[in-house]
Amino acid sequence: MPLRTVEVVNKAAVEQREQLCRFTENTYSAWNVQVRKRRMLILGGGRLAQELYRVVLSERPGLMEIVGILVEEIKRVEGTPPIPGIVGTHEQLAQVVEEQRINTIVVCFEDRRSVLPVEQLLDLKAMGINVLDGHQLFEEVSGRLSVDSLRPSAVIFSSGFRQHKGTRFAKRFVDVLVSVSGLLLLSPIFCLIALLIKMDSSGPVIYRQYRVGLLGRPFLIWKFRSMRQDAEKLGAQWAQVDDPRISRVGKWLRKTRLDEFPQLINVLKGEMSLVGPRPERPMFVQDLRKIIPYYDLRHTVRPGITGWAQTNFRYGASAEDAHMKLQYDLYYVKRLSFVLDMKILVQTVRVMLMGEGAQ
Repeated sequence: MPLRTVEVVNKAAVEQREQLCRFTENTYSAWNVQVRKRRMLILGGGRLAQELYRVVLSERPGLMEIVGILVEEIKRVEGTPPIPGIVGTHEQLAQVVEEQRINTIVVCFEDRRSVLPVEQLLDLKAMGINVLDGHQLFEEVSGRLSVDSLRPSAVIFSSGFRQHKGTRFAKRFVDVLVSVSGLLLLSPIFCLIALLIKMDSSGPVIYRQYRVGLLGRPFLIWKFRSMRQDAEKLGAQWAQVDDPRISRVGKWLRKTRLDEFPQLINVLKGEMSLVGPRPERPMFVQDLRKIIPYYDLRHTVRPGITGWAQTNFRYGASAEDAHMKLQYDLYYVKRLSFVLDMKILVQTVRVMLMGEGAQ
């Protein structure tokens, strides 16, 4: 074989080996990055994309990294509040994925029918890139549902929002067992609380009030009175921070959540459960269902003494707070399970001991 031919063959072999080494190194590097942290690219510049961008930065900065946001057309977002993280348009999807070593693409379109780059996403999916639904990731990271950008089809065709017979039976069994045991064991404490309330202010020990329960049916909720007897002489009001209507004993009862314990009677009667969305007053429900989408979905389960919203969000004191609490309530309704109930009960004990979110 001529010398020049040997040199050409050797040079080609060296180049192939170098290319293989580079490919192996890049593959290992990409795999190593994926193990440590998700490098994510968001498709879409609407409300969901912005909410997801903020919640990932605040909740999972060590596990997820949002490299940027791709929008359909940059000129469409001009004149609106600036969206952080925009790095280009949909046409640059493959280029950005390659250059930035993206391993996860999150689709956050309001309407996918006209703008979804299907062919590019299929190719990238086949190459091993994760393609996730924006609502699903937002739900996993934040523990709530983004109701403002949630389409009805996402609820209708969701695998959640189903109450299995086994779950309902186990939930009711625990409700009855705990409510009976609690009423018997806590009766001495109830007598002490009643005495303190009587010594502190005039009026009844037990306060009963209509709330909206399962399937929108009203019922009378039981509570230890924590406010003055004339607290609502000016009409129904949201509870406020340092509310002057709350009595001295009432502040302690609310901080420890002991004012809610008479609701074990409601649980025993089947009007409530230990865990579920907190029931609201009828006049508030009438207003909230007009301004908050999917509000009545929280009435598809029994209301609870405690709930996912109570362990993850502060005490609700406005329509804005009710809007945020509904997002947590819908997460619970969608994922309702015996295990989730037990998790919430454990977290409730922590909230009671720490006095978190009291008002």
